[in-house]
Amino acid sequence: MTTTRQETLLVIGGDATGMSAASQARRLKPAAELKIVAFERGHYTSYSACGIPYWVGGDVASPDDLVARTPEQHRDRDIDLRMRTAVTEIDVEGRRVKSRDLESGNDSWTSYDKLVIATGARPIRPPLPGIDAPGVHGVQNLEDGRSLIETLERTEGRRAVVVGAGYIGVEMAEALLHRGYEVTVLNRGEQPMATLDPDMGALVHEAMNGLGITTVTHAEVTKILTGADGRVSAVATEETTYPADVVVLGIGVEPETTLAKAAGLPLGPSGGLITDLAMRVRGHDDIWAGGDCVEVLDLVSGRPRHIPLGTHANKHGQVIGSGVGGGYATFPGVVGTAVSKVCDLEIARTGLREKDATAEGLQFVTVRIESTSRAGYYPGASLMTVKMTAERGTGRLLGVQIVGREGAAKRVDIAAVALTARMTVDQMTALDLGYAPPFSPVWDPVLVAARKAVAAVRKAGH
Repeated sequence: MTTTRQETLLVIGGDATGMSAASQARRLKPAAELKIVAFERGHYTSYSACGIPYWVGGDVASPDDLVARTPEQHRDRDIDLRMRTAVTEIDVEGRRVKSRDLESGNDSWTSYDKLVIATGARPIRPPLPGIDAPGVHGVQNLEDGRSLIETLERTEGRRAVVVGAGYIGVEMAEALLHRGYEVTVLNRGEQPMATLDPDMGALVHEAMNGLGITTVTHAEVTKILTGADGRVSAVATEETTYPADVVVLGIGVEPETTLAKAAGLPLGPSGGLITDLAMRVRGHDDIWAGGDCVEVLDLVSGRPRHIPLGTHANKHGQVIGSGVGGGYATFPGVVGTAVSKVCDLEIARTGLREKDATAEGLQFVTVRIESTSRAGYYPGASLMTVKMTAERGTGRLLGVQIVGREGAAKRVDIAAVALTARMTVDQMTALDLGYAPPFSPVWDPVLVAARKAVAAVRKAGH
């Protein structure tokens, strides 16, 4: 009787991509055919990092609420999950990885037939004086969230400074505001939310100030000042200093590809791993990678980008698990859709900004409209601003940004589908969207913007 040789799959990283890949591979292949070993350096698996600001702010009661599947639940699925274990080296030629038990300090080598790299991203932490002082926190994982909460609970002062005004920065500003802190956000750019065009970022700036968050633009942080006790006491910029009892870094993240780089695996311009549509690392048939450590194809510009979002990470895991398990799936790319909020202000974007379109050499028109979330006469209707960018000549939709209150952010999904389908703004005006006074005006705000964009395209063509 012929027996099937058991293969070994090693997974580096126990969060969204890694454990989604492991779980999907297990669904397709039993333990007798595929041994799965996963390494996670932290204390948690399969958690929502996107939910950390809401845990810090008190909207989520416990980190356990952010965990989709515990280590024990993964082990119940015949996955050999090794917690508090850091992979320190990938030996591609020898088809093995070196790992260290962080509790005992012991090192060991484990061989593989197939390897998944899901090492995520690391927070950008500039080499500023005082950046490692007590009271300065990055927020990337649940351990970081717990550490910040402990600091907030034992700190006597109530002054917080957030460095950076991207998604994490504005969400952490809200969380700190909910905690009763006096919040200052320092942003080196022209406006908060650099993923928006500056005119839309200005709406976010105005709203944040209206909520009691002091938002300072063109603020280049030069150092973190400390007191006699060694703890953070202020943040210095080129112009002035801002007193701080706690500092949160929201500068952004970069791909964590230290291991991959040392192993000689291919990296793109952003430092992320390069993969094919099946998420295989280019040039390596038995190595896959996904999540925040890879670059993805931007379907609008046609170029690779680093877009660290949990939605992509989970999809990557499903695609990888299918490939490892003998099935077939691909990840075609993204259009760059993201939503966020600060208190009751909703922020959304998809596709290209004006500067992105300019960098691609595209000729385009932009329009901006104000509309309401519901029929104007229906109680609770609120204003929202929609900005739309379309290619001059063809009218192809290039990007949409939305800032408003209740009901604003998820409208960007209409544009995300239109971008994926490569629709023109003219085609968008005929979309059969749902209507009732409690949900939208007769003409949805996105379609109002599309109609105005059609007119702009036609005018530009004359």
